[in-house]
Amino acid sequence: MSRVFITGATGVVGTDLLTKLVERGDEVVALARSDQAQQTLAARGVEVQRGDICDEASMTAGMQGCELAFHVGGINKFCVADAGPMMHANVDGAVAAVNAAKRAGVPRLVMTSSAATLGEAHGVVADEWTPHRGFYLSNYEQSKTLGERAAMRTATEIGQDVVYVNPSSVQGPGRAGGTGRFFLAFVDGRLKVFVDTYVSLVDIQDCSAGHLLAAQHGVAGERYLLSGIGMTITEALTLAADVAGVERKPRLAPRPLAMVGGTAAEYAFRARGKHPPVCREMVRTLLHGHRYDGSRAQRELGLAYTPARETLQRTIDWARAEGLLLNI
Repeated sequence: MSRVFITGATGVVGTDLLTKLVERGDEVVALARSDQAQQTLAARGVEVQRGDICDEASMTAGMQGCELAFHVGGINKFCVADAGPMMHANVDGAVAAVNAAKRAGVPRLVMTSSAATLGEAHGVVADEWTPHRGFYLSNYEQSKTLGERAAMRTATEIGQDVVYVNPSSVQGPGRAGGTGRFFLAFVDGRLKVFVDTYVSLVDIQDCSAGHLLAAQHGVAGERYLLSGIGMTITEALTLAADVAGVERKPRLAPRPLAMVGGTAAEYAFRARGKHPPVCREMVRTLLHGHRYDGSRAQRELGLAYTPARETLQRTIDWARAEGLLLNI
């Protein structure tokens, strides 16, 4: 049994990772920003440290006596009017976690980054060493890239052992947003038209396993891409419909029309003071698509990926149980 610190333990990735830590018998200290998060975490039987992911002092206090720390917390949003809070959380929070680990004497920090930081050019199958294209598709991608780079610089300067985990789009029970939102909306008939793209996904269980394996076998200063599923959006949606037991055929809109529609929707919602469900950076990211090679985690960490059908089956079964599929 180890004493382990974790941030972001009420998020999608953090919740599953926390479950794995508790199941293996670790003594867990979890950072909680709000009263609600504190209550949720306390109900799971873990020690709670109040504080924000940019609050270095709170994280240092929570990490005292820990043999391992996971920095999972951050913000993942599209179409925000003000990217400042996301930049603060994803950049300053990453640096604060590295400094806190050093101050608390934690031997290893595992940091949840993102596959988006690879910044591959369109059509390139990216791995951990792929050159960055030199520009960002979204504010989220920029914030995670700058955060990862800042964390790496800080870790090198102060001599802190940090391993970076870069998941592609995380799917599975508990994930109703992101790419998962499109799958669910398609199988129950709400979404009928999509854009031609390529998606790379990782099962939530594989994501958690990758974090634990990175803590055990990862090389300090290195990053490990977690991505076990890759397919065209037509293949993915068709498989989701088959798993759900419904007959649906995706229709693809012309790519130029998708950008026009995204731009129009963004301006229309912002003019009314509302958050747009679709915007230019979202469409830009979708049209770019992502092709990832997650084999390093298999070779060097020993990670085994879950088949796509199994991931989608568990996701749809969960969504049904939660009442998220409205028309089937």
